[in-house]
Amino acid sequence: MRRSARVTRSAGLAVALLLVAGCAAQPGTDSTASTADASFSAAPETGGTTEPTPTTTTAEAESPAPEFPADTSADTAEPVDPEGLTVTEVRAAPHEGFERVVFELAGSGTPGWRVEYVDAPSSQGSGDAVAVPGSAFLQVTLQGTSYPYETGAEEVARGPVSVSGTDTVQGVVYDATFEGTSVAWIGTSAEVPFRVSALSDPTRLVVEVADAG
Repeated sequence: MRRSARVTRSAGLAVALLLVAGCAAQPGTDSTASTADASFSAAPETGGTTEPTPTTTTAEAESPAPEFPADTSADTAEPVDPEGLTVTEVRAAPHEGFERVVFELAGSGTPGWRVEYVDAPSSQGSGDAVAVPGSAFLQVTLQGTSYPYETGAEEVARGPVSVSGTDTVQGVVYDATFEGTSVAWIGTSAEVPFRVSALSDPTRLVVEVADAG
């Protein structure tokens, strides 16, 4: 009887050891795996992929875009299908960074032009000196224009044109039409960069001069 009891106790001890060993082998109890899971859970959510941050080179940073893309050299263009072109109005107005002088024309087509700085304004035909306000003189020659008696349009009066509200543009003087060209001068406070363009509906020649400041 004592031997049977010892056998029974031995068998029970063996079963207990097997159960302990089986529990130690269950998945999910490895300490290394638990630490890794905890670290991943603690990582912040980014909400998607991270875009690369754009970079700016030193050259780009030191070379800003020009505020007024123009220069002081002569600007020319040929007329395109001009018909009955007559200068009927001249006006000037300030804008941010530049001032604009507009020559409005009756008729159709596009006038040609030559716009350039001159030392001393002189009337076409007679060559007489013309007084123009300002320290620099931008001569505007419109090409392909016609006499007002040919077109029936009322031309701007010869002489100073009334302008106000501008600083760089000191004054404008119109010299009428002679043999297919009409001339005017824009007097400016300094020899500043300028640019020229033609617009339609109505036909206009636009001269823009940079602010002297």
